[in-house]
Amino acid sequence: MTIKTPFILAAATAALALPAYAGSNAPAQPDPVVPQPAPAAPVGFDWTGGYVGGQLGYGSFDTGTADDGGAIGGVHAGYDFDFGQWVVGAGLDYDFADITAGGITLDNVARLKVRGGYDLGNGGLAYATAGGARAYTASSGDDDGYFFGAGYEHMVTDTFSVSGELLHHQFDNFGGGGTDFDANTVQVRGSFRF
Repeated sequence: MTIKTPFILAAATAALALPAYAGSNAPAQPDPVVPQPAPAAPVGFDWTGGYVGGQLGYGSFDTGTADDGGAIGGVHAGYDFDFGQWVVGAGLDYDFADITAGGITLDNVARLKVRGGYDLGNGGLAYATAGGARAYTASSGDDDGYFFGAGYEHMVTDTFSVSGELLHHQFDNFGGGGTDFDANTVQVRGSFRF
């Protein structure tokens, strides 16, 4: 009887100690980290193609002796080429107005323009523009001049954009009458692109 008791005690002690040795003494390993895919880089809009649309805004005209302002608006068309981050293009604008300053009543303005811009990504384009302009008046004939300015265009859908544009126009010795005529216009434009 005494021989069996130490054996039973030893077996019971070993049985109680087994769960303590069932695992490893090393700390538990963390779950593996699964790398997440990098977010896709924003894809810029491809500006290559033609466009047509309309514009509406305000024009301020100054003859040196008088100035006045009023509504101005019309139509435009053009074509752009996308070179990655840079966009260049050419276009035509034709605006209607009825603004009189210093005896000159501006009826219409036509523009042949070039523009160059930087693609800001996500459908945004900041650009500068310049070119030749022709002013049509009922009172003082017609004359040629030039303009320059800047704008921002943003794609609303894949085929429609809105933009804002500020231009300065200069007509020297208008109609040969010795009057320098300049104008500033600010317009909102809507364009259908194809």
